[in-house]
Amino acid sequence: MSNRVGEASPIVEMTDITVTFPGVTALDRVSFRMFPGEVHSLMGENGAGKSTLIKTLTGVHRPDSGTIMLDGARLHISGPRQAQDAGVSTVYQEVNLLSSLTIAENIMLGRESRKGPLIDWRATRARAAELLAELDLDVDPASTLGDHSLAVQQLVAIARAIGIRAKVLILDEPTSSLDADEVADLFRVIRHLKKRGVAILFVSHFLDQVYEIADRLTVLRNGELVGEYRTEDILQIELVNKMIGSEYAGLDDVARSGYVATAGADTDPLIRATGLGRRGGIAPFDLTAREGEVVGLAGLLGSGRTELARLLGAIDKADAGSLHVAGYHKSARTPRAALRRRIAYSSENRRDEGIIDALSIRDNIVLALQADRGWFRRISRRRQNELAMSYIHALNIRPADPDVLVKDLSGGNQQKVLLARWLAIAPHLLILDEPTRGIDIGAKAEIQRLVIDLADNGMAVIFISAELEEVLRMSNRVVVMRDREKVADLVNDGVTAAQVMTMIASGEVS
Repeated sequence: MSNRVGEASPIVEMTDITVTFPGVTALDRVSFRMFPGEVHSLMGENGAGKSTLIKTLTGVHRPDSGTIMLDGARLHISGPRQAQDAGVSTVYQEVNLLSSLTIAENIMLGRESRKGPLIDWRATRARAAELLAELDLDVDPASTLGDHSLAVQQLVAIARAIGIRAKVLILDEPTSSLDADEVADLFRVIRHLKKRGVAILFVSHFLDQVYEIADRLTVLRNGELVGEYRTEDILQIELVNKMIGSEYAGLDDVARSGYVATAGADTDPLIRATGLGRRGGIAPFDLTAREGEVVGLAGLLGSGRTELARLLGAIDKADAGSLHVAGYHKSARTPRAALRRRIAYSSENRRDEGIIDALSIRDNIVLALQADRGWFRRISRRRQNELAMSYIHALNIRPADPDVLVKDLSGGNQQKVLLARWLAIAPHLLILDEPTRGIDIGAKAEIQRLVIDLADNGMAVIFISAELEEVLRMSNRVVVMRDREKVADLVNDGVTAAQVMTMIASGEVS
């Protein structure tokens, strides 16, 4: 990553950064750099290492090895406050300001102007007004922050960062909840900061926005550096290819041998989503799933895969359209209603929204079935043991002891326990959001085989994975997502990864 002729020295230079957690190498000798007056975008899918790299730069994580240089000097930081004092400031997707205070109080918090021991509020508001004027923000510094839109709150957070003389500004998914006009305002401010020489790290999953604002890209995959590129030198299709990659050697035997790609096409849909959507989440879409059919969702992180799945499972409340299940007249509008219709949703966030790690394997497996029966109709201990042992053996959960706490299992075995919980209610539709992420190759193959067996026995499955090859090998139909919109619904009859990546990159059906 040598400098081009005439190029300034990096303001940030991270070299051979390695960060490990118990059983996981989150970053493996990753190098990363940023230049003053430049917008740099960090790209990668779930588990790529983006968050770990940012948290290492901002002092949340300490690297096991490697060096961090800031403005030519070795940076030794032990926490976010020290990073901020050194000139590295972060504006998060969820603005971490105090909505009950005024804009001026938020901008100047901890740095108020004083007359002796007392705060000089007139001078404090005047300084806040100067910082707002620098960003061309026409808002009253005496107004309450919570009375303003999220877009204004983000710009106030940026004004605060500028007020502490940030050399490096990290914007973490700043446009995820903004409309087009608000994005344009944010980009105007970013360009203004570029002219002042601030280095800006712009983290976003919207490709068009990245290509509009970023000067340089760094791509991570599975905790490793794929490469650094000038935005003008890499096509969107190339970027998608580098982000997704492929690592399926050894899983070839999992493909659905002899399975007809149009399975169930002559039957009525088990579920039908019509104009289903959620403002700020995903644009209205139509989707069907039939018995014995695996519908794969393909797209980059942030494309709307999870948002679509959560609406199908009625986890999030739709504000447009309807979701109808065969045999029911009313649309499923709540998770309980979806569960009664035998729609099971397995979250991508298995630790926070899936397993309960303080409970045993047995208790985790019977949890959904007990909730469906009602807490006053307790499942007998004998029946709990029968259910637990049957799924422990069927899914090869290790150790095969129902009394073991789930927190003591490997990631792959935790995922199997979560699958067992939903299989225990005998679902008609199983929605699996990233069921193979973060687990070893053997467990991944076992879960893929299980999904195939379930579909072969008549279950409908919605299958989400950041691994495009996995989606293609598992699915009868492939739904392509981009920027929170459904852009294609394809029968998987010879669909190639290259075709899907082209659609993800361009938003157009080839």
